Amino acid sequence: MILLAQDPTLADFGKDPWWLVLIKIVFAFVFALLATLLGVWFERRVVGYMQVRPGPNQVGPFGLLQTLADGLKMAFKEDILPRAADKVVYFFAPTISVICAVTALSVVPFGPMVSIFGHHTPLQVTDVPVAVLVLLACSSMGIYGIVLGGWASGSTYPLLGGLRSSAQMISYEVAMGLSIVAVFMTAGTMSTSGIVAAQAHGTRLNLGGWELAAPGWYAILLLPSFIIFFISTVGETNRAPFDLPEAESELVAGFMTEYSSLKFALFMLSEYVSMVTMSAVTTTLFLGGWRAPAPITTFWAGANSGWWPMLWFFGKVLILVFVFVWLRGTLPRLRYDQFMRFGWKVLLPINLVWILVLSGLRSIEGWQTRDRLLATAIGAGVLLLATLLWPSKKREPRPTLQEQANSRPHGSFPLPPMDLQVPPSPRTKRVVAEREPANIATGSDSREV
Repeated sequence: MILLAQDPTLADFGKDPWWLVLIKIVFAFVFALLATLLGVWFERRVVGYMQVRPGPNQVGPFGLLQTLADGLKMAFKEDILPRAADKVVYFFAPTISVICAVTALSVVPFGPMVSIFGHHTPLQVTDVPVAVLVLLACSSMGIYGIVLGGWASGSTYPLLGGLRSSAQMISYEVAMGLSIVAVFMTAGTMSTSGIVAAQAHGTRLNLGGWELAAPGWYAILLLPSFIIFFISTVGETNRAPFDLPEAESELVAGFMTEYSSLKFALFMLSEYVSMVTMSAVTTTLFLGGWRAPAPITTFWAGANSGWWPMLWFFGKVLILVFVFVWLRGTLPRLRYDQFMRFGWKVLLPINLVWILVLSGLRSIEGWQTRDRLLATAIGAGVLLLATLLWPSKKREPRPTLQEQANSRPHGSFPLPPMDLQVPPSPRTKRVVAEREPANIATGSDSREV
């Protein structure tokens, strides 16, 4: 097998034989399935370590087969169909979410051009000039599975969960789409392989004899877009602290309350597949894709050739999945109004202002592309630092409940006790007083009454 060091282009797709395309499709599906099984195990082990407990460690070495055992257990559970459910929609809703999540991997590049059984082919199922729009379309279509699952169950709580989920995912879909606009403007293409190729080289800027260098990753050059995109992916995949569609304390498990057996397992599978898929998309758009980090390429010229790039790609995806798990084990769940306010009043305005600033920097004449990119990165860093160091306004202390009760106008209705403790009834006091002499004679405590 010959190792190649060539970036794939759009002209390299559509030339593979049918059996090679089938191998790529099966590989993408197996990757999604194995990543889900290992992702559940990885999450339980990491959260267990954070909470000072072992986690799964009985089934298989290090508990690796625990997720497989749980899947088999779900398969043999009784499949309950609600009487008021729409049978057709109820059956297809979980499959819609899984199919959309797996389909998004078809345009994600796993590596460069390689040779497979004598055929030179890119390590990617396919690529189109608008591949990123395909990713957004798959993410948007996944909402239908959750909404239809909640509606088709024929119950109140799943319907409420589906409505909350639709509002949540649509809101953060807007912020996620706007954050990708900066990537389009910088890379000059919507092709995923083209975006990876655009991050191949770093940028250098000469300032009065001083030479500044920065990596080509858009996570650094487009830092605000990267932060907003990752926050939006957390909200888009219904992960903590944004797991409001499955708020057990409020909605009894949300849109999948009436699901059981394999249908419930498919909803769980779609959540973890979406987490892995969005980690892969974030790696492609902002972390250089399958390319090795700069410290490795400085002393190893062949780090980005052959099959080695798949190792760097999977490593970056694993780091992002760890961040997903880290957030779940650290942050509490937000209230729904806080979540929606954060999406519409914080992420969306910051995104629009950032795109306007980036457009202004790109329109300056006489600047080279690398100068614009590095100036954009420096400006984003200064803006972020100023936001963190800006002194917050001290809020006046809110009046206590007792002060609010005392300030009520004369003649208004009385308020219940502020400590929410109901005073004991006269009958209870009389019974305690009658039994007090007997308790003293026997040596018992009157509080036992």
